[in-house]
Amino acid sequence: MAISAPAVRGNVTAKLNFTRPLAEGQTAFNYVDTPPAGEPQNNLESHGEEVPITDVRGHESEYTLDRDAFQIIQDVPESKEKDFVDDESIKTNYYPEVEKLLLDNIPGSNRIFLFDHTIRRADPNASRKAVQTVHIDQTAWSAEKRVRSHMGDDAEKLLQGRYRIVNVWRPLNKKPVESMPLGFASSSTLDQKDVIPVEHRYPHGYTGQTAAISYNPGQKWHYLSEMTGSERLLLECFDSESLKEGTTVDGGRVAHTAFEHPLTGPEHEGRESIEVRALVFGP
Repeated sequence: MAISAPAVRGNVTAKLNFTRPLAEGQTAFNYVDTPPAGEPQNNLESHGEEVPITDVRGHESEYTLDRDAFQIIQDVPESKEKDFVDDESIKTNYYPEVEKLLLDNIPGSNRIFLFDHTIRRADPNASRKAVQTVHIDQTAWSAEKRVRSHMGDDAEKLLQGRYRIVNVWRPLNKKPVESMPLGFASSSTLDQKDVIPVEHRYPHGYTGQTAAISYNPGQKWHYLSEMTGSERLLLECFDSESLKEGTTVDGGRVAHTAFEHPLTGPEHEGRESIEVRALVFGP
């Protein structure tokens, strides 16, 4: 009789990789692909810290975008997209589902623009694997730039209202996630002084901006154990409402990272996932 792999769940302490602050006057940068000759991939110095991480399984509904900058959606119907290997098929079948999910679950949202997606595979030779450094995908600067880049003549008007960047993350494994779960820190516990803007330099010439994160023991970290394909994790990278005086939005940006779960063993399946990035407008 086959012996099933042990469960990978519960509160844990695990190593997360943070970034040391740069010297004053230095600009942090990272090349998305191969850097130009003579340049390093990045100028960031990482270091590991053992961090307590709370399993939110059983408490999924207690977390909100406005306070935590993450939200969990459950009981999502099976996708029309079955294989997640062809970009055009993903855009045809999966993108409309993501758009509807966001409109249905972010109150006041009235317009969605999906601008890209990333698939991460467990294969050691995969071009995109789980990222094991704490980061935020966007900053206020890059969010505005994204609106101007993608929304054409409507950009100026859209920038006058509320705009956000939200990643929709889901696993692609056929069974619950057993390795490399995603850890995320409540936005309400992230001090802005620990956010390090990083130039994100693409090979086609576009320069965006992400953020690396310095360690602070005040950060409260979470994960959703054994996540399934019927669940979605909304990761808010930016919310323009958070910049307004007197706002009730607590930061509007979620630091996150994949991490090695201490209960994961060689018998557990490698995690695979897709994240779709969206501009969300309204109200």
